[in-house]
Formats: sequence, structure tokens, C-alpha cells
Amino acid sequence: MKLNPSTYSKRILIFLLTIVTGLSSCTTQTKTDNEDLAQPKKTQPKQSAPPKYKWQNTTLTNDERADALIEELTLEEKASQMLDICPPIERLGIPEYNWWNEALHGVARNGRATVFPQAIAFGATFDDDLIQRVGTAISDEARAKYNEAIKINNRSRYAGLTFWSPNVNIFRDPRWGRGQETYGEDPYLTSRIGVSFVKGLQGDDPKYMKAAACAKHYAVHSGPEELRHEFDAVVSKKDLFETYLPAFKALVQEANVEGVMGAYNRTLGEPCSGSPYLLQDILIKSWGFDGYIVSDCWAIADFHTYHKVTNTPEESTALALKSGTNINCGNVYSNLKSTLEQGLITEELLNQRLKENLLTRFKLGLFDLPGNNPYDTITADVIDSEKHRKIAREVAQKSIVLLKNKNNVLPLKKDIRTAYIVGPNASNEEVLLGNYYGVTSNTQTILDGIVGKVSPGTSINYKSGVLPFRENVNPIDWSTGEAKQADVCIAVMGISSLLEGEEGEALASSEKGDKKTLKLPQNQIDYIKKLKKDSKNPLVLVLTGGSPIAIPEIHDLADAILFVWYPGEEGGNAVADVLFGDIAPSGKLPITFPKSVSQLPPYENYDMKGRTYKYMVKEPLYPFGFGLSYTKFEYNNIVVDSDLNISAEVTNTGNIAAEEVIQLYISSPLAGKEDPIYDLKSFKRELLKPGETKKIVFKFSQNSLNQFNENGEEILRKGNYKVYIGGALPSQRSQDLGATPSISTEITI
Repeated sequence: MKLNPSTYSKRILIFLLTIVTGLSSCTTQTKTDNEDLAQPKKTQPKQSAPPKYKWQNTTLTNDERADALIEELTLEEKASQMLDICPPIERLGIPEYNWWNEALHGVARNGRATVFPQAIAFGATFDDDLIQRVGTAISDEARAKYNEAIKINNRSRYAGLTFWSPNVNIFRDPRWGRGQETYGEDPYLTSRIGVSFVKGLQGDDPKYMKAAACAKHYAVHSGPEELRHEFDAVVSKKDLFETYLPAFKALVQEANVEGVMGAYNRTLGEPCSGSPYLLQDILIKSWGFDGYIVSDCWAIADFHTYHKVTNTPEESTALALKSGTNINCGNVYSNLKSTLEQGLITEELLNQRLKENLLTRFKLGLFDLPGNNPYDTITADVIDSEKHRKIAREVAQKSIVLLKNKNNVLPLKKDIRTAYIVGPNASNEEVLLGNYYGVTSNTQTILDGIVGKVSPGTSINYKSGVLPFRENVNPIDWSTGEAKQADVCIAVMGISSLLEGEEGEALASSEKGDKKTLKLPQNQIDYIKKLKKDSKNPLVLVLTGGSPIAIPEIHDLADAILFVWYPGEEGGNAVADVLFGDIAPSGKLPITFPKSVSQLPPYENYDMKGRTYKYMVKEPLYPFGFGLSYTKFEYNNIVVDSDLNISAEVTNTGNIAAEEVIQLYISSPLAGKEDPIYDLKSFKRELLKPGETKKIVFKFSQNSLNQFNENGEEILRKGNYKVYIGGALPSQRSQDLGATPSISTEITI
């Protein structure tokens, strides 16, 4: 066939283009089987052509780029970028962005993701290194999901990279339904776990953030849920700076957290998202925070609707904007133009607040071409990967707290002859999740874990036996009689997010998410009593929940008790690992378990007197920091050197390897009077082999001894400080429950 010159030239051109394209493909780095799936590749910035706009130039600083972008925007466009839903600016090629995303214990509300144990379980691990790995895994999945979402133009709520996590409020009262989202009642523990989580979430690239964390809810926020939109949390300066603020300060100054969310309530008379004292004086001027501030959702509308500190939406807008709030989750900031026209704010202030939130988007690489950002290469393979499921299982294992183990009933033998499983939570996936969770097809219920662990020859029977929180409708009992005949009965009881959670989440809560009692549902108590009546075989109680459950009468009935929290998608396997001895329990309580509500101050009172292990003088059911093991640890030779380094020797005196959480507490010269009775100052998690002794050294300084006076100022008191090292709170109740006695010494100042 004869080709004309025009056709021939075209075919030569196509051939050459094919060769060039092929060579380009061959030089592209490919992933080998041995590569870590989540490891971002090092890429060179792509600036294939001169940028159309100055703000697109990646060689400029983020400050310069943000200023340049603001210069391009009209007033209406500026205002549109101050809400959680930022519409596209099509004339500039800027796509829609939605700020609202959640990652409390895994990427949440956005489809498939690894479901790690609920956040309160993070606190129970006392393992900040592990929680940094959790944060890293979550941000890997976040980037992978974001990369996939933009391919299908999914820019909806929960699909972005600005995560409104973690919750570092103090779990000051066990009735609070959202306490499960926190790391417990202690400011130091909360700070250490929170800092690690934020570092993992945000990554360590010198130019780009992998995901943006957000410390919430700032500040003095922990219920009641029903009153949160109108409540004024009145606290002393001592309680404010000693208890409620340290975790936020640590996240800002140590983890460089990108965002802070203002709470719904007022604090000391000012709404938290419109508080010059909290936002300007403390957060920005004192601590040096330079990220973005977002209101809790619809909290700015509360200014004029419930708090009555303003009269109009425009006045609320002005108060929030002047105080420092950059993003309004809600729609009050849609009044920005009329607020400006009324002279309540200036355009200069609007530009400043807009720049502060745009900088976050620049740090995330949201205005850059694909390929500039090293995290663009993270693929969907990491989502709910085997690697991440192993981390989820490890967190669950290390968070499980052994509260009782009479006659060493646990661990059970895998070749046990017969086992009977009862309880509404044994095969319930809901109790794995807590709240603010993702979804996965890989959940392992506690029943699944037990069945998968025992010998194929073991006879296992399962019946729920009792409804979760009300009497059985059908009175016929086919379970308790059979259960008493088994070599062991494992009763999986407790509560779920149906009974505790956020304002509108806990569908079975009469208190809009909070609890008015700490007891197990009475029908469960009655059922457990029936199980144990006239039975000599062991009863093992497994309790699920995100908050303290008061079980004084059940403690005496059960032979062994495990508290497993809401243990995530691998929770069933982790519980079975502990029940059958593959892992020794090592979790410690991050919150005090009272005997009843009668031991607590009024819920609405934010005074710390009588609250938490620091100020509670009544004997609790289970103390903060308590948790047994399958082995015994012995503490000896506490020494304080001239540099205030404090050391002690810890020995595993048992015959199995196990991890121990070594805790260091101090008591000031005014302990129990003006200062806490005990004050956690450091902790370390160590693995000890049978018979092994390790010398544990805590780096200390005089600042570590500081206390807070009535003005909220840190001071060093003169006199004798007592220092305790042990595996639990150094209280008599800890010893009565089986904890090894702590050792102590004194430091004189």
C-alpha cells in the first residue's frame, strides 16, 4: 500500500511519541513486594509550565502563596472559604473542600478503614510509642483514601484530610457519655498519648503534612451532654491550669498540632469559640499556637441562641472572628458580608483569619499538582491491611485490664473440655466499635476469638441468655443450667454505644448519651447471680464499655474479670489471646472506677475536689493505674541521684514473660490539702522475662515537682516530696486488690 507524505509523517510522529512514552513509563519507580506499602516515594516537585497564578508557585513559601491567593479573591469568595464546607472557586480552578473529618480511632464515617480500639483503650495501654504507630497507620489510610476519593471527585464530608481528632478533654466524671473518646482522667497520661497520636497523624515530612490533627474540645468540656450548648463551666484557675489545660498545651508546644476546636459550652462566662481569654491570651499569645481554630459544629449559633452573649448572628460572627476562630462548622459565617457592612469587623481581620486557615490547606498540598506531595503515592493497599490489623490487635491486647483472677483461674487451657459462652455482647459487633468509627468486613467478635482459639475437640455452647439492658420478654431460661455444667462459663457482659455516647448517638440513653448510674443493667446483674448460684465451676466475666462500670456485688461472685473497653475490629482475637494465655494482660485503668454514683460530686460541678485519683478521698472499687498480670513483679532499690534522676529495679518473679507498666507518682508537701494526693509524673512499659530484673531510670528535674497555686501559676513548694514507683496507684486499695506494693523515697526541696 502506498502512503501519501502527510499520512507517513503522522505515523512517524505517533511512533516517536510511543517510544518516548514507553521510556518514561520504564523509568517510573515501581513498588516491589518487599516495600512498605505506606512508605511515600520521594518525588521531585512538578512544575511543568509556569504557573498561571502566583499562589500556584510551589517554590514560594506557604505564607507568600496564601497572601497571593487572598489577593485574587473577591469578598464573597473570601467569606465562602471560612465555613466547614468551602465551595469551589471555578474561575481560579480551586475545587470544593470540606473540613469536617474524624479519626478518633481510625478513619471514621468514610467507608472501609481499620477500626482500632476506642480511644479510652489507648489510654489503658500506657504505651505512647504504640499510639504513635496507630496515628501513623491512620494517616496512611487517610492519604490513601483521599487519593482514591479525588479520582472519583468525592470531596464530600469525611473525605478530606483535616481530622477533628484527638479528644484530649479530661474524663473528670464517669457519667459522661463521651468520656470513651478521651484518654482518661489524668492530664499527664492524656498529654503523652495525645502528643504521640498527633505526631503519627501529621507525619514528619519537612514540607507537607500527611494529615492535620485537631485538639478538641477546647476547653473545660466533659458534660453533661444535654446542657453542653448552654452550660457555663466555672473553674478555679488552679483546676484550669492543673487539670483541664495541660494536654492542650502539650499538643500545641510538643506536637505542633495543626488545629484546635472550641467547645460548645462557656468557660468562665465566655463561649469557648468566642473567648479572647482562652483563644488569644492562652492559646495564641502564651502557648504560641499558629494553626487554625474551628468551632464545634453549630457552636457559634449557640452564642445568640442559647448562651445569650450576643443578640444577632452578625454579633456572634464578629465575636468568634475577633477571638480567633477561623472556621465555622455551621452557617453563621455566611453572614460575614453583612457583619462587615455593619462595621463589626474589618476586611483586614477577615483576611488574617482566612490566611490562617488557608495555610493548613497549603501544608497539606491541597493547592498543588498531583506528584508534588510525597504522600500522593500512598495507595489503597494500606487500607485495613494485615499490618494495620496487627497494630489494632496489639492495642487491644495491651489495653485489656485484668481486675480479678481468683486462684489463677486465668489463663484458660486451650484444650479445655467444655466451655459455655453467654452474654449479649459475646457475638455483638456493636461493642467492638465505640463511637466515631469506620467500617470493615474483618470484625472479630469475642465469640469468634474464643472459638478460633480453643482445641477443635473442645465443646463450646453459646447462648446470649439475656437481653442487653432490659428483662427478657420470654421468661424461659435455657442457658444458666447448662452453663453451670461446663468446665468454665465465660459471660460477656457490659454496655455499648447504645447506652453511652454523644448527645444524639446513644439511642437507649435516657440522659442523651450520659449515664445516670454506673451499674451494669440490673437484668445483667440478676443473670450473673443466677449463673453463679449453686455452681462450683469458674465464672469468667468479660466486660465491654467505654467508661467505669460499678460492679461491687459482681466482683465477689466472678472468679476472674477482664475489662476490654470497645476493642476494635480485632477485639475478639485480642480477648481470646488474653483469656488463653498467648498474651499476659498488661493494661492499666486510665480512670478511677467508683463503687457507685454516690461517691461522686454533682455532675454539673467542674471543681476537681473529690474527683479522680488525685482528689478522691473515698475508697474506689478499682483505682486509677490498677491492673493485674498472670505473673508477679517486685520493686526494689529506689534511688534519686544528684541530678534528680530516679531509678528502681523491677523483677519478674513469675514463670511467664509479661509486660509491666511502671508508674511514677509524687506527693507534694501539701498533698491532700492544696495539692493532689498522688500525681502521676512518668511511666514506662517494659517486657520482662521470667526471673529478669531491669533497672528503670526516669529522667527528672525540679520542674517535674512543680505544683499549681490558686492563681494557676506553677510553683515549687518547699519541703519533702514523696516519690513512689510501682505497677499501680500507690494506695491501700490497689494492694487489697492484689497489686504489688509500691516502693517510695523522699526528695527534700
